Amino acid sequence: MKPLNMTDTDANTVSSDEVLNSVPVLLSVQGLNHRYGQRQALNQIDLKLYQGRFNALLGANGAGKSTLFNLLAGLIRRQEGELVFNGDPLDKATPDYLCNLGIVFQQSTLDLDLTVGQNLHYHASLQGMSRKEAKNRIHQELERLELLDRLKTPVRQLNGGHKRRVEIARALLHNPAFLMLDEATAGLDIQTRRQLTEYLHQRCEEGLTVLWTTHLLEEIADEDPVTILHQGEVVCAGLQKTLLAKSPDASLAGLLNGRVEGCKKAAGQTSKTPSQNPEPAL
Repeated sequence: MKPLNMTDTDANTVSSDEVLNSVPVLLSVQGLNHRYGQRQALNQIDLKLYQGRFNALLGANGAGKSTLFNLLAGLIRRQEGELVFNGDPLDKATPDYLCNLGIVFQQSTLDLDLTVGQNLHYHASLQGMSRKEAKNRIHQELERLELLDRLKTPVRQLNGGHKRRVEIARALLHNPAFLMLDEATAGLDIQTRRQLTEYLHQRCEEGLTVLWTTHLLEEIADEDPVTILHQGEVVCAGLQKTLLAKSPDASLAGLLNGRVEGCKKAAGQTSKTPSQNPEPAL
């Protein structure tokens, strides 16, 4: 796999539109709004997740990433907006949608008192897998993540990076087309973060579609589609290298930290009035 390159800002590259227009869209969102009481958490969100790509949803804490993540995961009811998955409109999270979805939450949801194998077998049973199929899939995923030797280890004895790998293996047991991860590297060291993102980029090369929410710029590769949220709004979207090349200071950090007009310019979008919201979006 091509190493992650976070420094290439060559402006003489094919535009994001030209590159991404040739990639099938697995999931698209149009006009998504969400409020908590009087607070506008998401405002007119338009989003495309590209098939077989590592799609990064980037935003500072409070930008609205978790709200959008929970809506796409079917954990909270959509108030307004359209969702299309694999060409079919979705009014709600249907069984077909959910069976194609794998989820890794920011907070660990493993049972600490069970072994790695017991955690995975339990999840496989919830997915309706036979014991034989579950055993095969568990061995396959743990071997790929270099954790097969921990099959009988209680989860409580694992370090943070190994626990996260187990959760990724669990989310992939039923071979979903779409994997969502919410701040999956929170609290992990730099080396472990890089290993996880490189592994998921490899899976994308095999056809898996990933949605990766983060506020860490170093986790995104040059060729990754990026959507940047700021105060509950999408302020720009495109390939990372294209946004970097066109941004005023050649830095996604500046765009992420609130230089919104520059970000809209980078995305080739027209400026729109930010939502009037004195409190940060959830």
